Amino acid sequence: MNEASPIPTGEETAAAHMPQEEAAARPAMRGDLTKGPILKTLLMFSIPMLLGNVLQTLNGSVNAIWVGRLLGESALAATANANIVMFLVFAAVFGFGMATTVRVGQHFGARDLDAARRTFGTGIGFCLGISIATGVIGWFGAAPLLDLLGTPAASRTDALEYLRVIFVTMPLATVNMMMAMGLRGAGDSKTPLYAMILAVVLDIAFNPLLIIGVGPLPTLGVAGSAIATACANTAGMLLQLWFIYRKDLALRLRGAELGYLRPRGADLRYVLSKGLPMGAQMLLVSSAGLIMIGLVNREGLNAAAAYGASLQLWNYLQMPAFAIGSAVSAMVAQSLGAGDHSRVDKVTMTGLGANLVMSTVLAALIVGFDHPLLALFLGGNSPAMPIAEHIQLICTASFVIVSITMIMTGTMRAYGSVVAPLVILFIGLYPGRLGFYALAVPWLGSDAVWWAYPVGSVLTVLLTIAYYRMANWRAAFKG
Repeated sequence: MNEASPIPTGEETAAAHMPQEEAAARPAMRGDLTKGPILKTLLMFSIPMLLGNVLQTLNGSVNAIWVGRLLGESALAATANANIVMFLVFAAVFGFGMATTVRVGQHFGARDLDAARRTFGTGIGFCLGISIATGVIGWFGAAPLLDLLGTPAASRTDALEYLRVIFVTMPLATVNMMMAMGLRGAGDSKTPLYAMILAVVLDIAFNPLLIIGVGPLPTLGVAGSAIATACANTAGMLLQLWFIYRKDLALRLRGAELGYLRPRGADLRYVLSKGLPMGAQMLLVSSAGLIMIGLVNREGLNAAAAYGASLQLWNYLQMPAFAIGSAVSAMVAQSLGAGDHSRVDKVTMTGLGANLVMSTVLAALIVGFDHPLLALFLGGNSPAMPIAEHIQLICTASFVIVSITMIMTGTMRAYGSVVAPLVILFIGLYPGRLGFYALAVPWLGSDAVWWAYPVGSVLTVLLTIAYYRMANWRAAFKG
């Protein structure tokens, strides 16, 4: 499927308006997700994204080990404080990236490659502008921002150095991310994976070299870790660029097409109107997570340590749903562009089935082998271990339950329905999860924190299923 040659440029716009019967008869082109067996296409597209997510998480863990071992706990705490800030900043950019992915997929499915390139250029140009402005503001505002977070005095200097490097290099990281998301909209999840592999290898190698200084390299301390990550991401970005132009991929911009990097018109309106609610979803999740950390901290050091170790395992548990949800969104977007609405429900149901199988197996492994897995973070004799094992029994299944929402939301996102999922997420996280905690803590005590997870997840899934089945969210797609 991925080896087929692109159709001639002269056919691109005309093909966009073909009837469904003619569209079904068109020859496939590289990145076409509208043809072939749905399960095979879904897995072949989502597995590279899953591997990329795993690599990125492992990379973060290894970098944390380098910083902690070479510089100590205060430096590790500094990177943690800085990363909270960066997650909040990138949440908005990620939302615009998802909007770009969907719109590129719709145009790509319609064989209107010129429109796909316009949207791709708009997404990159707009997010690059935002990242440059944020980088400048962040450089000067990093110090008061860390004070606002209550960063410990022992970590403040390191956190400031680390955060300023990240702010300065943010435009490169933004372009790297936007290229990857645009390529996925065009049905290419392998090129971003290759770039991720290169970036991870270089990041892991450069971290200790720049932290402590080896040979002619200067000793940069915690700032060296941020510089290593920036250099690695830049290498990944250059590799993606090389692939795009070397293989003449669909989204390459040449000549007058480079003007598409100036955000404008309907493409900019789409990226803004759909991207803001999707970015807000990530902000909701992160803000609710910060509140939960505060509630857990009230239960003491052992509970906090147990929760921290559990979060590490849950990060991996959520990866299948993230990857498959993104794949479903790209496949549905292309099907809509091709005028093939009959394929949408099949893609969604196949995605739900594949996700539930993968997530359930992974959850069973985590619960079944919780002691050795948790011991990687806590140590086998830690007093936090019984609490962590208790948490796993109560909470792990909730991530399997809520993964259903990620798949259905992926389909609705492809149609342009993004506000209702945001509202449902808010209800599940705040009145659902946090509201349950407030009501249940007098009776359940500390267990109210853990039971809030499954309660919030069940509420979110029930509301999502009801909206998916009964609301007219398909009307959000304007063609």
